[in-house]
Amino acid sequence: MSRRQLPPQIEKVTLKDGSVRYQVTAEAGVDPKTGKRRQTRKRYRTEREARSALAELAATVARGTYVSPSELTVEQACAEWLAGKRVRKTTMSAYAHSLLPLRTRHGDLPVQKLTKKHLDDLVNDLVAGAFVGSGGRTHRSWSPQTVNPMLNHIGAMLRGLVDQGLLVRNVASLVDRVPGTKKEMQTFTTAEVRQLLSAADDDRNGHAWHLALSGLRRGEIGGLRWSDVDFGAKVLRIRNNRVSANGQPVEGDPKSEKSIRALPLTDSLADALRRAHRIQVREKKALGNAYGPGTHVVCDPAGHPYHPDTLSDYWDRMCRTAGVRRIRLHDARHTCGTLMHLERVPTAVIAAWLGHADNAFTMRTYVHSQDGALVAAALAWQTVVTKRDIDGGEAASAGTDRPPLNEV
Repeated sequence: MSRRQLPPQIEKVTLKDGSVRYQVTAEAGVDPKTGKRRQTRKRYRTEREARSALAELAATVARGTYVSPSELTVEQACAEWLAGKRVRKTTMSAYAHSLLPLRTRHGDLPVQKLTKKHLDDLVNDLVAGAFVGSGGRTHRSWSPQTVNPMLNHIGAMLRGLVDQGLLVRNVASLVDRVPGTKKEMQTFTTAEVRQLLSAADDDRNGHAWHLALSGLRRGEIGGLRWSDVDFGAKVLRIRNNRVSANGQPVEGDPKSEKSIRALPLTDSLADALRRAHRIQVREKKALGNAYGPGTHVVCDPAGHPYHPDTLSDYWDRMCRTAGVRRIRLHDARHTCGTLMHLERVPTAVIAAWLGHADNAFTMRTYVHSQDGALVAAALAWQTVVTKRDIDGGEAASAGTDRPPLNEV
């Protein structure tokens, strides 16, 4: 039987040392970057391997899933993905931080060689606190709330490469997310709020804690300017945000369109702000030309706005001084929403006060039950049950000649 003739895409090649190779040269569709037709060429040790490779290539090209070899590295892919984002500086900072472990460990790896195992091992090390950074320092354990967004960002980056025809599949979609429950928010009781604000009257930054317990975000507290405070109209306008991005303070618009809002200035908050303004006027007079811009409501004694992280540190100190439970500065915002809810303020009003567009989000995220509220609920239910028993007993005895049991 005569030997099968080689197809035109396969060429038998004899090397200098006399060994034989089978070279496959075939059309591989259109290059997604250049739009030009591309050709692939590769040599194989045996004819069988060459024929098999040619058949597989033809099938993938026909399906439109062929991906030509690329030297694009993980580092380059991450950098290009970040460069294509049109987001706030703070969001960009979060994206970059999220991708840092992947870039540190596998930055030099061709992205086409990135596997599910690479990502599984990375996740396991991050969760176990065994990840070693570029400086040789072992990082502390990452929580599910940090690891899972990292996987989502890696997945988004890889999905873009798949869409561009540079990857066959998105391996991040194959990686299990880390199970875990969302950290329960802590809130102050009414008594704790009063205790802290009473102690805050003796604190130079006491007005900042009034603002925090009035529902302002940390960035809104740090970004508030005196031009946003209208004592005459009793209005507080939220229209600036001061946050940390890559460790540096950055100012810009509030978190969302709904976050730009005007709040009624309560008497207690107005008193705290006036007291702070008087203090800052004295400090400015004492320092003269050495005094800073003095534009921000919450600032240091030299008139410069605080770094956002400094506000959190001062809040922790205030909690200790006041002798109340230590809760996060952002939990003061949750406290505001919760206590308003317990005072029967309508959900839509709470959402508007906190700067939310979605009432359901406000109830789901910012309104929490407290022990006292649960006791009150139990008493209310007991009233319902007791009334039911009484009504039921009266209904059962109605229309009968039998006297009540205690009269038998």
